[in-house]
Amino acid sequence: MIWNNELTNMLIVGIGETVYMTLVSTLLGYLFGLPMGILLAVSDKEGLKPNAWIYKTLDFIANVVRSVPFLILLIALIPFTRAVVGQSYGSTATIVPLVIAAMPFIARMVESSIKEVDHGVIEAAMSMGAGTFFIITKVLLVEARTSIIVGATIAIGTILGYSAMAGITGGGGLGDIAVRYGYYRYETNIMIVTVILLILIVQLFQTVGMRIAGRLDKRK
Repeated sequence: MIWNNELTNMLIVGIGETVYMTLVSTLLGYLFGLPMGILLAVSDKEGLKPNAWIYKTLDFIANVVRSVPFLILLIALIPFTRAVVGQSYGSTATIVPLVIAAMPFIARMVESSIKEVDHGVIEAAMSMGAGTFFIITKVLLVEARTSIIVGATIAIGTILGYSAMAGITGGGGLGDIAVRYGYYRYETNIMIVTVILLILIVQLFQTVGMRIAGRLDKRK
């Protein structure tokens, strides 16, 4: 394909759709994944409020969803996606499976970040009579914020990669362009450009995320 304004505009739209899917899916993923990760950490046998039933239930859900390859999950959720947003293709529709795939992944990273918090800090808060909610919001999340932001940076890169896979089912964004033009039409130049753009977007997100994490790191 000859490079022209139409191709340029198509790539610009593709970048916008990719960023839109990635950011919205990450935000919604944390809306559900953050509480799930907190519950996993708190209900663990060494957590603030050990509860085997809650932990095993959430642990099972997280393991099952994470075990399913995203492409299979994407296809399996088509009826659910259609019921939620009214269609099964396009950037908005792709957000549904992206959030479901990202939620347990995010929950595991949040759980790991919280478990890294020094137990001495938790014990100090408990000795002063702090309640569970206070310890979670003012101690655990505050102490783990740098690790959580680093995890968010990793999550954004993973979700962006998933969004590119969604191109195989008309999910929109750069992945869709790469599949429709680079793969089906053998337009190698478009495939190369989309790959480069995806790499640049990931690098941008990672750079911003790591700088934010660095500024919030109290050890520096």
